[in-house]
Amino acid sequence: MNNETTTLISLKEAMKRVGHKLQALEAQFKELDFTKDNLTQKFEHHSKILANQAAQDELWTAVLSFKFTPMELNILYSYVIEVLIRLHTRVLEKLPDLVRGLPTLASILRRKVKNKRIRVVWESVLEEHGMQEEDITALCTFFVAHGNKAEHYIAKVRQMYIKDVNFMITNMVKNQALQDGLLKAVQVIEKGKAVRAPEEQKSSLEELIPSAKS
Repeated sequence: MNNETTTLISLKEAMKRVGHKLQALEAQFKELDFTKDNLTQKFEHHSKILANQAAQDELWTAVLSFKFTPMELNILYSYVIEVLIRLHTRVLEKLPDLVRGLPTLASILRRKVKNKRIRVVWESVLEEHGMQEEDITALCTFFVAHGNKAEHYIAKVRQMYIKDVNFMITNMVKNQALQDGLLKAVQVIEKGKAVRAPEEQKSSLEELIPSAKS
């Protein structure tokens, strides 16, 4: 075997070793890319959790630091409870076979997480009323914080005390999520009164308020 042949064999072996090293490096880079992507996803998820927690903290702080008079608080509560009852009732209308299994709005919110049928109907009901999940979170937070001590006022009483509830909300509620939720609650109830008979509204309210407070 001459020197040229020996050199060629040595070169081929060296190229193989280089090729193996390149393959090993490629595998390591792929693993690093996967690790990086995984860490990025975890970081983004964690950031979302922290952002949601911060938003929830701000919402609770806003709800618990209200400077409303008892009368003003009752008026806001009246809009909140009526819109929550309206949403609950609308879901039951679309899911008549699940009426017994969905006695309260809380049961809908709880079961929609794992039940696609309930979730789809719930989302369609929100869309019908021009509302979003964030609005419901704000309204439910308000209800939990003040529902045990607030009193429901019918529409005539509300109008007698407050002429412009939208101005009151905009002027006094500084948390944007809570302000949006309360304003939408007022809009839904005020618009709904034009198409629903007073007797129907009164009957629905009397029947459903006990279950909503439980």
